[in-house]
Amino acid sequence: MQVANGKIPTEDMARARDALGRVQGIFSATVVGQRDLYQALIVSLMARGHVLLESVPGLAKTTAAVTLSEAISGSFSRIQCTPDLMPNDIVGTQIYTYETGKFSTQLGPVHANMVLLDEINRSSAKTQSAMLEAMQERQTSIGGTIYKLPDPFMVLATQNPVDEEGTYVLPEAQMDRFLLKEILTYPTPGEEIEILTKTAERAFGKSTAQPVTTEDVLFLQETAGRVYVDESVKAYVVALINTTRGGGPRPIPDLRHKVRVGASPRGSLALMRVGQALALLNGRNYVVPDDIKSLRHAVLRHRIIRTYDALAADIPPETIIDDVFAAVPTP
Repeated sequence: MQVANGKIPTEDMARARDALGRVQGIFSATVVGQRDLYQALIVSLMARGHVLLESVPGLAKTTAAVTLSEAISGSFSRIQCTPDLMPNDIVGTQIYTYETGKFSTQLGPVHANMVLLDEINRSSAKTQSAMLEAMQERQTSIGGTIYKLPDPFMVLATQNPVDEEGTYVLPEAQMDRFLLKEILTYPTPGEEIEILTKTAERAFGKSTAQPVTTEDVLFLQETAGRVYVDESVKAYVVALINTTRGGGPRPIPDLRHKVRVGASPRGSLALMRVGQALALLNGRNYVVPDDIKSLRHAVLRHRIIRTYDALAADIPPETIIDDVFAAVPTP
């Protein structure tokens, strides 16, 4: 069993660099801009996590998911969430066949390497819980039989922050199941011109890079888990998370007026796993404090529950997160 000691052979680092370069080449040939989206997706994939994407429609979420699944030679499923969507529509069901007089199992769309759960907040609480259970346990139960989900397996769930009519708000405790919550913004004018140009010239998707295999993805996940995390970096992560709860080496005086519930130990694990994946993405076999800081908003914005006063004052969670990181000394 490999441990996170940083002892990664040179040939393994070279293989990881080659695989990541091929995936990025395919992705950038189809998706213009959206560097934060790509970083969130590839880091979550290497860290064996799931991503919650929040944005208005039309910002290439579906395109990004399809492109990434093609880049890793994986299967892809898209589930459009609606209020009448049932758990069986996601995980699968048993169908009775009159000719044989027996039940046969039909696996649902969640049984894929890459699953796009579009507008998760439009599905009922029962359906949301079924999906989140599949994400956590990486298996489904149909008719009393356990069916393992494919490996690698990643969920991209989306929610639209604008149109809230007819939606079921995803509880904070369930949002904690996602490794990252990424908020997408509009492309720059230059990027939007590039989108128009590529569309007119039909130049999307033209990449010379060869897709990697799902075995390469499993290799990246295993290699990311071997990236070294020093004890001082672990202590830094724990200090950050404890500060969100009102403790830490330098407690923030007025934090209790802004934060009702701080991040759980799952937040500590997320910061460490994301740091390991970012280190490997940057060609290193060890984590530095900047790896912990880089995706701090995406890791923690959905793990901190704000008070009513903070909500009324419209204090964004990103501001609170920045205050926490400013209060904790960097090792």
